[in-house]
Amino acid sequence: MLKHTSPAARATVLVDYLPHHLAVSVTDDGSPPDPATPAGATAGIQPTGGHGLIGMRERARLYGGTVTIGPRAEGGFGVHLTLPTSAREVRDVQRRED
Repeated sequence: MLKHTSPAARATVLVDYLPHHLAVSVTDDGSPPDPATPAGATAGIQPTGGHGLIGMRERARLYGGTVTIGPRAEGGFGVHLTLPTSAREVRDVQRRED
């Protein structure tokens, strides 16, 4: 987030670890970065040439999860990740053994 927003932006990170999945939400309040400043420069972050949002989706899918990415109705931007936990697999295996 530091790379794509202004230093004045507020970010919220929520992590929910539930019996069958892990959910992580990262949102910001929509404070835009200064267009004259290169991405991440104010936070001391160098451009990495990474895979960004597409890479997030690919990695989540690899582990059976999902990612929802986009602007929020109330302003700002949000990323929501859901990954299954091993609890589901353990319960399913126990049922098969019974």
